Amino acid sequence: MEIVLHALPHEMATIGGAAVGTFLISNSAHGIKHALKDMPKVIKGAKFKKADYMDILTLMFQLLKLAKNKGTVAIEPHIEKPSESPIFQAYPKITHDHFAQDLICDYLRMVSMSQDDPHQVEDIMEREIKAFHGEGLHVSHAFQGMADALPALGIVAAVLGVVKTMGSLNEPPPVLGKMIGGALVGTFLGVLLAYGIFGPIATRLQGIYDDEIKFYHVIRVIITAHLHGQAPQISVETGRKAISHEYMPSFAEVEEKLNALPPV
Repeated sequence: MEIVLHALPHEMATIGGAAVGTFLISNSAHGIKHALKDMPKVIKGAKFKKADYMDILTLMFQLLKLAKNKGTVAIEPHIEKPSESPIFQAYPKITHDHFAQDLICDYLRMVSMSQDDPHQVEDIMEREIKAFHGEGLHVSHAFQGMADALPALGIVAAVLGVVKTMGSLNEPPPVLGKMIGGALVGTFLGVLLAYGIFGPIATRLQGIYDDEIKFYHVIRVIITAHLHGQAPQISVETGRKAISHEYMPSFAEVEEKLNALPPV
């Protein structure tokens, strides 16, 4: 253990510095910023919980019911200036998610402009959501790339240690043993960091991004159902069925929440 502890700082500096350099070179400034911002998600998990799915169902119901009762012109003030809309402002977490807010406003705006082909709108939404998802996955791929490189970087550090040892062959065996043992710590450290830390981080982030993207697909499903001529209640129920079972509110919970809404 003494050999490991003695060699650890030097090997960590070599491997860690090379890993950070690899990460910086292989990613854009935007990707690096995104990766650092999303690191807390490894502990916190996905940002959308059951209450947030209930909120998106309620928000969409209010907008679609308003459009059905008073025409699409009635929702224009809300989708043009959501920051001033009492409907949107009742759900601050959704309004703070700019992609979710833009997704709702942009495609309801298309509906108000008589773009009522559900298949075309669904296809456009699907492509936009897929592109957004790809941006998130780039972060997990960046960490996976680092994890893939770490074992090789550990071997490089170990070889450097062996080269240093070769220059000290005149030393007694106990000294050479410590030097060779210290060199092998690099291999151990590279494998440990790859498969014990950065690999799991990459897998965890990918799972979180896959989980979060489902929230935006719920919006897509509801708007598409509305374009197919479904009533607001049916459109929202269709969206509810698109929620994963972990976060899906029951039919009774949604009905109770919708019945408690003020009339529009």
